[in-house]
Amino acid sequence: MSVDRARISASVSGSKPGTSADGSRTVLVVDDDRDLRNLVVYFLETEGYSVRTACDGREGLQAVQETMPSLILLDMKMPVLDGWGFAREFRALYGFNVPILVVTAADDAKRRADAIGASGWIGKPFELDALLDAVARHIH
Repeated sequence: MSVDRARISASVSGSKPGTSADGSRTVLVVDDDRDLRNLVVYFLETEGYSVRTACDGREGLQAVQETMPSLILLDMKMPVLDGWGFAREFRALYGFNVPILVVTAADDAKRRADAIGASGWIGKPFELDALLDAVARHIH
């Protein structure tokens, strides 16, 4: 995948990473499950977060070119570009300044999170309070 590094630099310079124009903290939700994305957006926005979404890793990389999030909630199994591919590309471009939380139904969630250098994980299905707590603990 080709990423325009000049566009990335221009889009994040002059503004604090992870902060939207109105100063709110931004969470990027990368998951191919539309219903789950919509549910997460609803609850995070209710808590005052700005939320962006992507249905796969490629769309997620495009989203960070527009607005660098404060936190990424990342599913691992997605079409087009999976969570491993997204994390590899994202870390190569931006390093480890933005925490990633793996959101997965897999039994080996911790191993998956460790494999991509994630800050943590949330198992599916999850309790709303667990999601909100994890976001609050990891967002910058």
